[in-house]
Amino acid sequence: MSNEQSRLDTVYSATTADESRGAYDEWANDYEADLFAYGQRFPWIAAAVFTRFVGPEEGPILDAGCGTGLQIEPIALMGYRPITGIDLSEGMLKVAAKKSLYAELKPMTLGEPLAFPDNHFSNTITCGAITPGHAPPHSFAELIRVTRSRGKIVVCMRTDTDVDPAYPDALEHYAAEGRWHGIFQSKEFAAMPLGEPSVRTTIFVFEVDN
Repeated sequence: MSNEQSRLDTVYSATTADESRGAYDEWANDYEADLFAYGQRFPWIAAAVFTRFVGPEEGPILDAGCGTGLQIEPIALMGYRPITGIDLSEGMLKVAAKKSLYAELKPMTLGEPLAFPDNHFSNTITCGAITPGHAPPHSFAELIRVTRSRGKIVVCMRTDTDVDPAYPDALEHYAAEGRWHGIFQSKEFAAMPLGEPSVRTTIFVFEVDN
């Protein structure tokens, strides 16, 4: 088994936030090289969708589950500011900090209350973080709370047949509650076609109705 596969298996098999945190802390320095070897492309597609629906003048952005900041690199290069990144792994945050893309980087765990006031961010992106082995489906509730009314939440989420249906169900749940409504859904695509072609991902855009 390759190192890349072993690390992926470790993070996907995590059952607690502490297990996930430890796995990502250990992986942080090699994370990008390993994903590039797998042909990862989901951060760039998520960034492209974000820039289609959000203007650079709209105000503060939350990158929820930011990892090393791959999805924010193209967004920041397009002039979007200010950007706050949160992640449960301080190892990943240290790698992200070296890129000087974020106004703030804070250790926070998706699925728990976020230390931001209501309606704090103009728009939010979460890329590959709310998925089995990572953050739980109810994590979306806090992202909605901290995003302003009519703000966009761009969700890059695994959608292949092996995914716990609680995740796609959560998207519909918050829409049925009137918390947000969908305005875009990409076609499903291979997130890492060179290493894990069965892992399929979809990009969703929701507008907040708070």
